[in-house]
Amino acid sequence: MLATRIRQKDGIFYFASCPAGEVLNRVRFISRYYGEGEEIAPQSVPQNDEIAQFIARIERTDEAFQRQLSRAKVRSLKNFYEMAVSQPPIPGTVLLFTGETLRFTPTGSHDDVGNLQQPDSKYLIIDGQHRLAALRFYLKEHPSEASSINVPCVVFDGRSEDFAAEMFVIINSTPTRINKSHLVDLYERVSWADPDRRFAARMVEDLYTEGDSPLRYRINRLGGRSQKDKWILQAELFNEVHRWVSAEWKKISRAHNSYREEERYYGVIRDFLKAAQHVWGDTWGHDSYMVTKPVTLKAMVRVCADLAREDAEPVDGRVKRWEERLAPWSEQQRAFRVEGFYERFPAKGQIERVTRIHRELARVVRIETRGVKRD
Repeated sequence: MLATRIRQKDGIFYFASCPAGEVLNRVRFISRYYGEGEEIAPQSVPQNDEIAQFIARIERTDEAFQRQLSRAKVRSLKNFYEMAVSQPPIPGTVLLFTGETLRFTPTGSHDDVGNLQQPDSKYLIIDGQHRLAALRFYLKEHPSEASSINVPCVVFDGRSEDFAAEMFVIINSTPTRINKSHLVDLYERVSWADPDRRFAARMVEDLYTEGDSPLRYRINRLGGRSQKDKWILQAELFNEVHRWVSAEWKKISRAHNSYREEERYYGVIRDFLKAAQHVWGDTWGHDSYMVTKPVTLKAMVRVCADLAREDAEPVDGRVKRWEERLAPWSEQQRAFRVEGFYERFPAKGQIERVTRIHRELARVVRIETRGVKRD
């Protein structure tokens, strides 16, 4: 498939023009859609496909996706396809997601134009299910039109399920889409999952809500009430906390009271952030520095996990003890200025850059790092 590779900050995705018949064969519908006397049955969602389970659960609980409204919306779109002649019937892109990492091969002299491998499994539709459902009904009645319709598609690949879930919620959180009162927050999504994810989700929630948290109201989560500037997306922070928790889960799971154990781990990351806030001084939360930007906060969570393994106890005096341990960071402030930051920490993307900053921050304070294999 010929596609254009698009880079935005550390993100990479693809834009492609897909023939109507091809795109309909390569997507899966996880909601039921109705036409005139016919329907599209939803495909079954595997239990291990968390993002598809997430979207399906939202759609089953929201009026916007129940039978009559779905029928009316699809009928309206199908009628527009029939009436549109000079106007393009699908001028807006549909957003597709696959957890597979697709191979992109540049062609010619343009590095960002080339052939994009198709995934082995079908795409999940993050945005555009109604448009594609209406298109399927339309082409069933007008099959000769298929060759004259190409669908503009944006393809996201190789991302985590949390990335896709958060994008789906953000896109569908306007009054004309899913009703906000029915939106399921990322914390609720992970609460349906395994115990280690629920444990990590509670830690992130405490970091957002507790009065003694240096990140209170600074986490960008849907429905947040504070008008303060946000520093990091909840999904990004959750991924790092879960990385730590999953590495320690064998030990955590032996605790008799998981809530008390979660409070203990929250206390560790809270005290670490307090110590870090003190040593970073005025650069903490300063727009001209990268100290509280996502890439550095994620790296600091990893340093916290490393430090906790060797020096979490005793709790008394921990903040002061860790302030002394992290004191050399105060001499690194110039390196974390926004200007020239990406040149000082070169990387192919954010994942590599977080790893690089993690190692550098740990090296400066002589903390041994330990890699964690992502599940």
